[in-house]
Amino acid sequence: MRRSIIRGVGHYLPERIVENSWFESFLETSDEWIKSRSGIERRHFAAEGQMTSDLATAAAQAALDDAGLQADDIDAIILATSTPDLTFPATATIVQQKLGMTRGFAFDVQAVCAGFVYALTNADGLILSGQAKRVLVIGAETFSRIMNWEDRTTCVLFGDGAGALVLEAGEGAGTSDDRGILATDLHSDGRYRDILQVSGGVSATQTTGHLMMAGKEVFRHAVEKLAASTIAVMDKGGVTAEQIDRVVPHQANIRIITRTAAKLNLPMDKVIVTVADHGNTSAASIPLAMSVAKASGQLREGDLTVTEAIGGGLAWGALLLRW
Repeated sequence: MRRSIIRGVGHYLPERIVENSWFESFLETSDEWIKSRSGIERRHFAAEGQMTSDLATAAAQAALDDAGLQADDIDAIILATSTPDLTFPATATIVQQKLGMTRGFAFDVQAVCAGFVYALTNADGLILSGQAKRVLVIGAETFSRIMNWEDRTTCVLFGDGAGALVLEAGEGAGTSDDRGILATDLHSDGRYRDILQVSGGVSATQTTGHLMMAGKEVFRHAVEKLAASTIAVMDKGGVTAEQIDRVVPHQANIRIITRTAAKLNLPMDKVIVTVADHGNTSAASIPLAMSVAKASGQLREGDLTVTEAIGGGLAWGALLLRW
């Protein structure tokens, strides 16, 4: 059967590194307070004039280089972002132009922190249906542009960055031993949209707005829903937790990551953790973590990997793949 196999991976982080101590000059907070509650030590912020498409393009080019491909070898670009360059056109089309890609099609997916899982699932569908042979899947964010710098409970958590994967059609036997995407599981529930949202929007306020979050409520839903979706996707793929080699979770908060892993009986030595150095980069966090893990040798060909994320909506999901 046809499988969507990872051909290449790459990432990009802006040059500016912001340590926790930076916030102490204008907020009642400290390095220890931030680390103890989130596990975050530093994050990257985009430079003035540096847009989400710039980060996305750099990560995409790194993934293409890793795959040994050119832009025109790609049939489609799917970009997961909640911080687009413009209201329209889709930031994916801007990336398409910046890469010099003159064929195929490009579009954005908006599911906040769950965006990359949604984008990968859509890319898998395009490949399985024969609509595309190679899809460039990107997660890119400039969340520093939507922070309320007076809210110490949110502005210390987020960073900017981008990650990308090249998915390519391949063949498998239809078993869990195949390489590529083995199973997906997506959910959303708009009843909880108020606990994680941005206060502005084109139709509602004609403003960009700022991120707002009810942290305790988000934490409770995150652990419960991420664990359930991970169990569901393993069941769909016909594997058990004991067979999992690597977990690449959304890098939101170390306490969510550790609590979810414990709920699944997955040891932390199997879990890829980058939140200390990047903060929460929303839709960029999973591909960014995958790229860093591959470069460090933590992710190797053949590793049975599960990834999961939850974001505003609420939207959440998990994906099972063999690297």
